[in-house]
Amino acid sequence: QVQLVESGGGLVQAGGSLRLTCAVSGSIFSINVMAWYRQAPGEQRELVAAITSGGGTNYAESVKGRFTISRVNAAFLYLQMNSLKSGDTAVYYCRIRGALRDYWGQGTQVTVSS
Repeated sequence: QVQLVESGGGLVQAGGSLRLTCAVSGSIFSINVMAWYRQAPGEQRELVAAITSGGGTNYAESVKGRFTISRVNAAFLYLQMNSLKSGDTAVYYCRIRGALRDYWGQGTQVTVSS
């Protein structure tokens, strides 16, 4: 059974940093993309950053230059978040798109105080 468990969220002051981790257990057939999404209260879930099986990365315009996505094989996915802003406050979710289905974690709360 596949499980994605996010950790590393918390309360941080504006300008601070956090590192999110998504730990993946179980076997996923043919991973295409690993990604971080976020959802703020009253807002739709949005893509923050993604990394392909080939190592290519993609970022939302709002986080470019501040956030960095990385992974260790298919076991761990990271999101380094620097220069955090109040607008980054949201629940952050890990997502893995495999050849057969998608997998989501339960989310971790990030709160940035101004």
